[in-house]
Amino acid sequence: MPISIINSFATWVLKQRIHQMELFLKYPNEVQEELLMNLIRSSENTFVGLENGFESIKSYATFTERVPISTYEDLQPLIERTRQGEQNVFWGTPIKWFAKSSGTTNAKSKFIPVSTEALEDCHYKGSKDLLCLYLNNNENSELFLGKSLRLGGSSQIYENNNTFFGDLSAILIENMPIWAEYSSTPSNKVSLMSEWETKIAAIINETKTENVTSFAGVPSWMLVLMNKVLEETGKGNLLEIWPNLEVYFHGGVSFDPYREQYQKIVPNSDFKYYEIYNASEGFFAIQDLNNSNDLLLMLDYGIFYEFIPMETFGSLNQIAIRLCDVELNKNYAIVITTNSGLWRYMIGDTVRFTSLNPYRIRVTGRTKHHINVFGEELMVENTDRAIAKACQLTNTEMVDYTVAPIFMKDKEKGAHEWMIEFKKNPSDLIVFGKILDETLQTLNSDYEAKRYNNMTLNPLQVNIARPNLFYDWLKDQDKLGGQHKIPRLSNQRDYLEKLKGM
Repeated sequence: MPISIINSFATWVLKQRIHQMELFLKYPNEVQEELLMNLIRSSENTFVGLENGFESIKSYATFTERVPISTYEDLQPLIERTRQGEQNVFWGTPIKWFAKSSGTTNAKSKFIPVSTEALEDCHYKGSKDLLCLYLNNNENSELFLGKSLRLGGSSQIYENNNTFFGDLSAILIENMPIWAEYSSTPSNKVSLMSEWETKIAAIINETKTENVTSFAGVPSWMLVLMNKVLEETGKGNLLEIWPNLEVYFHGGVSFDPYREQYQKIVPNSDFKYYEIYNASEGFFAIQDLNNSNDLLLMLDYGIFYEFIPMETFGSLNQIAIRLCDVELNKNYAIVITTNSGLWRYMIGDTVRFTSLNPYRIRVTGRTKHHINVFGEELMVENTDRAIAKACQLTNTEMVDYTVAPIFMKDKEKGAHEWMIEFKKNPSDLIVFGKILDETLQTLNSDYEAKRYNNMTLNPLQVNIARPNLFYDWLKDQDKLGGQHKIPRLSNQRDYLEKLKGM
């Protein structure tokens, strides 16, 4: 069958999903309520269902009374029972896959259950919907005339009492349909290689002669790969290698600090950037418009959403609210109930709503990754946008960064200390720091108030990291590639002190 016909057919099939999306776009709250009841009904006879009287839960109010909000530590004993081979513990169908994730902050591994329903109705559905929305917005796309260059994590799948665990990308590749592998590069064998530096060389070797029309992965790690491709081939930009490139699908970290660097290596004003929001726990949101920073919350993936306003998060007054009760431009911690048996689970991310019809969000950070030592409530979204602007105005390029507080001592006021690795250093670090500080004040009124006349906070301090500092730090912890990322903000100095000692 000619490739052009395959492209047309694949495009037609994917775009049929648009009509199904109209249901949750028109009736979002009803779709979510029905989904919750279906999750409860399907788990009535599980250990969790019997313990919490799922059979008699007929309303959201009763659900919240009986089922507490939970962390991974709360659910770990139940997850371990299933990992040891016991089934029907927290989900009604067999769970044999677990996505191993250490998250951003904890060295300790988490094993997130991944049911067959989650694979089909959430993760794979999300991937197809991403393509569907992109194709619907770009009628002349020739995406399927070439291949998608994917950069996932590693690696092997491990067995434990007839259950299996590994990186989420490994689980998805292990279970994906044949057509998906056909349309992707590199091969599954290379995609699942464990050793990052060997893997990068193998990816370049396999992909540099392919007709790549899109690429997908975490911006920080993808940039490392793309710069290596240019170095290896001696080309000036990616279009000299892959002239038919049309879109980059990205997620995992904010794209703002990296946008200008990508625009330099893909110098085509028509090239598209599409963001996704997914994790081991599920696929949550997709950019549904060209040239947008907002993500459409996907409401029919077997995930019921609740939100904790950050002003009450972690306090005795902490409350969780339904989707129908959220407000615009407030920060919320996300709580999910899923078709893998995660009941009222805090995933550790924060979002704010930019639209309520339809429900669109922006990811603002992590519940553990903000700085509020002095009442400044600094979020990752603030620092990502500020460093992007500072780089733009000073003609510099950033590789990575982290920020920690300088605690008050004696009569000294507090401050924020930045460690930034630059690809291209600023010519004047004082000017760079001033722009960074002033931009943060325009983005965050709490930070501005604490900085006013140096009332509580002194001006921020910027350290220039040595080349490859963050890379070496991740390598030292066996966290190169994949979904691993640098902790951007912390209320403690642990990360910063370790980096300063390397």
